[in-house]
Amino acid sequence: MAEMDTSGGGHKKGPGVKKGKKLSTRVDLTPMVDLGFLLITFFMFTTTLAKPKTMEINMPYKDDLLKPEEKNKLKASVALTVLLSKNHRVYYYEGIGDDPNQAPDLKVTSFKAKDGIRDAIIAKKKMVDGMKRAGTLGPKDETTVLIKPDTTSTYSDLVNMLDEMNINDVKVYAIIDISDIEQGFIQATEAASAGQ
Repeated sequence: MAEMDTSGGGHKKGPGVKKGKKLSTRVDLTPMVDLGFLLITFFMFTTTLAKPKTMEINMPYKDDLLKPEEKNKLKASVALTVLLSKNHRVYYYEGIGDDPNQAPDLKVTSFKAKDGIRDAIIAKKKMVDGMKRAGTLGPKDETTVLIKPDTTSTYSDLVNMLDEMNINDVKVYAIIDISDIEQGFIQATEAASAGQ
């Protein structure tokens, strides 16, 4: 039982003073604990809980005229494909290179400050922005970079390429496995440059 004892010791004030009987004041605090729990329970049941507030959401316009496979299809005009190869070489071409009979115009660069892959990304972004202004592309079309590391490339090349995406504010990019056709493009380009 919780209690509070307020008894105090007394001193004799003089030789002829009678000692009075001291009564101790004891306060039982057990009902206060019960009262506290009763009040907590009372306020828990009587308060109104906050009602969830809803916010109106404006959903984007749903284009039902396009087929589902056409909605997610990447346009070759906005794509820049980057192939990471050995010796920190970076091959790139515009488009997605989906035609095996027609080799893309493969260009070679590196991560250098001048005439490197950064300049190619900036040029592609300017070209896509110009096509948007001309009305050739829609407002939702963004510059898309497809990063394809070769088995001979290093991990640091991939990290450098991801850094270039952040530096150049490329919002849409993907890391994809390189195809055998693209490896053939790299080998053909290396053979042609070695023959010169």
